This record gives sequence, C-alpha cells and structure tokens, in this order.
Amino acid sequence: MAPSRTSLGAPTVSHSLTKEQLATFDRDGYLIVPDALDSQTVSSLLKETHSLLDSFPLDDHPMTKFSTGEGSEHVGDDYFLDSGDKVRFFFEEDAFNSTGALTKPKSLAINKIGHYLHALSPPFASLLVPSSTHSPSAIARDLGFRDPRCLQSMVICKQPEIGGAVPPHQDSTFLYTDPPSAVGFWYALEDATVENGCLSFLPGSHKKAEIEKRFVRKREGGGTEFVDNEGARFPPGKGFGGGDVEGEYKLGEVKAGTLVLIHGNLLHKSEKNVSKKGRIIYTFHVIEGEGAKYDEMNWLQPPKEGFTKL
Repeated sequence: MAPSRTSLGAPTVSHSLTKEQLATFDRDGYLIVPDALDSQTVSSLLKETHSLLDSFPLDDHPMTKFSTGEGSEHVGDDYFLDSGDKVRFFFEEDAFNSTGALTKPKSLAINKIGHYLHALSPPFASLLVPSSTHSPSAIARDLGFRDPRCLQSMVICKQPEIGGAVPPHQDSTFLYTDPPSAVGFWYALEDATVENGCLSFLPGSHKKAEIEKRFVRKREGGGTEFVDNEGARFPPGKGFGGGDVEGEYKLGEVKAGTLVLIHGNLLHKSEKNVSKKGRIIYTFHVIEGEGAKYDEMNWLQPPKEGFTKL
C-alpha cells in the first residue's frame, strides 16, 4: 500500500471512498465496492475481451502456459517477460493433452491476457480516465498515493472446468517496490461465485504477513525465480508488522460490475473452476511513483515512456 494518509500531512479530500470504506480497507486489507462499473461498461469490456480471445493468431504463438508456481516452474519465457508493453495471451496449464495439443477452443483455453491493456485497448484504457465512475485516480489518492502509476493490467479468464487454482499469495511479491506500495484494482466482469472460483481473503493479513520473497528475472540464463527480499517488507505507517499470520479465509463472492481493492501485502487465493460457468475479470495494479524504488530485478520492466500515470 502507499504511505499512510497521516504520513503525508493533511489528508486529501476523498472523491470516491467514504471514511467507512477507507477504515474497512485499513482493517481488512481489501474492500469490496459494488456497482463500480455500470452494465454498459461491463458489456463493453466483455465484448472487447471476447474479440481479443477470438482474434489472436495461433500460428506464431509459443503456446506459453501460465503457471501459478504450484507443482511447476512459474512462467518465465521471453513471450512473458517482454509483455509489459504488449497484449499477449497465456494458456491454462490444463488446456493441453499429453501430446501438447489443445483440448479446448483457443477462446476457452486462455488463462489470462496481459499486460498492457490499460494503454493499448481503448475500452480498458477508458477506465483510467479521471472522469470515469469510481475513478481509479481518485481512489488511489484516497488511499494515500501521491504519484499513482499503473504498471500491469490483465484479463483473467477462470475458464470452465480447467480454470486453475491460485494458491495464497501477495501481489507485492510479484510487483515489488521498496517500500511495498502495490494495490490491486480487481473488477468482476461476470459474477464470481464459489462454484467458479471466486477470490478468498485472509482479513488483516496485510499488517502481519511480510513480503519475504520477490519474483524476479534470473541474473543469468534467462527466466524467472523467487529470491529472498532484502528490502522493506511492509509499507510505512503505524500498525504494520508483528503477530502471527493466522485466521480463516473469507469468501469474496461478487456480482459483475464490482470492484475489489486488494492491498499488496494481503494474502488471498482462489480455487479451481470445476463448473461449466466461466469467470472473467479485469485487474490492474497501482504502485507509488514518488518515494518508492522500482528496480531492474523485477520481472516486469517499464515501457520506454514509463509506467502509466493516473
């Protein structure tokens, strides 16, 4: 998360989040905001998603699979590493048979699309416009960001029957700044339910769970790896650090159009989708551009024009 509001002097005027919502986010590490997107916007984003899924070519695709790191190495080929300023498509691990052939139509085999939709896709880019409903810029400043930057965006397609489980993780492991500052903006474009693999959260874990590891580019030989974090493990501000990370995960079933804000230190997960109903969502992450170091070890490197200002 960004520096605490009190650490920035006088608090900014809130444009999108109420005092009660800010208190909930501070306490739990996540916040569910219903009806953040109207039905027309949701339809527009789904139309764009299906157009992308239907139109990308297979003839020159390296068939890169997205792995959560459970039971196999996390993805780290050039197609993935060079995707920070492109729109690329990553397959579900279970979309292939033993011979490597797809067992599903390509549009039902993709795990995610990333990572520059917020700049290259007009419908998704429109969400960052300051005048948009529940403006991400206003929300970020409500949370205490001084120079919020969008650095990664993805459509995640929890595909019917094969949508993979995601183990407990913290977003700042993958999008690390020193000190940690990442916050996820997670938009449901379809209803997310227990049956199709909704998110689950460990409330309050953002204040107790350190960022112990970082997901980085290997120094030699290419690819990616997890390394010990030698930098700050919590964002600045009172109340972080100390206490055992324990408790019960809380389900986050939400309707289409809902926004979920997720603190970078928060432990969260999702189960495999074994139902016949998919679950398409759009998510992007914001980091602090002022006073937080982003370095060349990170797997995701900024485009030549830098990360997108909100």
